[in-house]
Amino acid sequence: MDPGKIMEGISKEIDSVQKNMKKAKTPEEKLIHSKTLKNLCESLGVFLDLIEATAPYDDDDGDIPF
Repeated sequence: MDPGKIMEGISKEIDSVQKNMKKAKTPEEKLIHSKTLKNLCESLGVFLDLIEATAPYDDDDGDIPF
């Protein structure tokens, strides 16, 4: 799968959970949405860390300086 599409999907889910969290009435509902939001953000963080880790190896700059 395309990482860009996965990241976009996770971002959309984060927005959706945030909207649903605002509508939650009970503490149990809020806790469920909070845990879901935390998991989604951590999942998105995995992709962002991967991008950060591979950025120095981007081949668009031409010659490698070593």
